[in-house]
Amino acid sequence: MLIPVINHSPHPLPAYQTPHAAGLDLRAHLPEGPVTLASLERRLIPTGLSLEIPVGYEAQVRPRSGLAVKHGIGLVNSPGTIDADYRGEVRVLLVNLSPEPFVINDGERIAQLVVARHETIIWQPTEALSETQRGAGGYGSTGR
Repeated sequence: MLIPVINHSPHPLPAYQTPHAAGLDLRAHLPEGPVTLASLERRLIPTGLSLEIPVGYEAQVRPRSGLAVKHGIGLVNSPGTIDADYRGEVRVLLVNLSPEPFVINDGERIAQLVVARHETIIWQPTEALSETQRGAGGYGSTGR
């Protein structure tokens, strides 16, 4: 799939790190210097990228597992969705869930981008839904 992209940063375009990876790594674009996230602080981190996602697809911004397990860095809205009609800069809403400050450097890989197909739905109002074994059982209803 070809995705038009504008790269306003000096960093390479997002790339897959292994041949069968689903996500491409997004890098921080911080020309004014490093950013420190205090414990429990959240901040939008720019990437310098603007994308043209095809209609019928979305780009999902997801956390990097290494940053999560090693430093407690996650995304507040995970996954974040980039819609096909958005043309602004991709920014990543990071949060520091650790008790220690975390420094984000220019060019650091901060999140993953996954492009996925989606459907557009049309609601079909009804008075009843089909029966299933689970029924209305919600959180924890299927056991451990």
